[in-house]
This record gives sequence, C-alpha cells and structure tokens, in this order.
Amino acid sequence: MDPTHTAATRTATRTPPGAGVSGSDRPRLARHVRLTFCRTRQRKILLHPETVVVLNASGADILELCDGRHTVTEIVTELGARYQNVPEDEVRQFLTRLVARRWVEVTDG
Repeated sequence: MDPTHTAATRTATRTPPGAGVSGSDRPRLARHVRLTFCRTRQRKILLHPETVVVLNASGADILELCDGRHTVTEIVTELGARYQNVPEDEVRQFLTRLVARRWVEVTDG
C-alpha cells in the first residue's frame, strides 16, 4: 500500500516533526501540492513543484479523502466501505511519510 515509496513529517504548529499520524488527525494536501489525473499515464498523480509522483489506486483514494474535514479514522472507514481489508496502520504510515515530505499537512482532531 506504499504508492510513493518515500519518507515523511508534520507541519510546524500542529505536531512535532516525525510524530506519527493519529486516528483523530485531519490530513489535507499542502497548498503547494495538487492531486490530479494524468491523461498520458491514465493515473492520478501528485504534483509538487519540480516533482511528479505517480500514485497507485490506493494512494490516490487516500489522498482524495484528505480534505481537512475527514479524520484518519473516517478515511479508513470510508475506504473499508469500498474495499474488503484496509489496514489502518498502513494508511497512517503512508500519511506519515507524506507529512514528512511536507506534501500533506495534519491538524489535530
């Protein structure tokens, strides 16, 4: 379930860098990051200045729900309605890596 194979941190005023993402946190894409569909690749991509990250389906599904309103637990629940098995720890690890790269910001729930 690791669509980017990258590492991750939280943003400044919210939680100390390197802290894990909790179930009550509300993730959202950072302002300088965009989630979009690439017609050439026929896949969702994450656009960051000077970087393009091609996402797998599960990574794209997670990030589509990262709107700052849904908690991590709600994201896992929503994905669980779509798929049979959604390990919450893998979703948290994925988001923690993206927070470390400053592609996702998290506010405490």
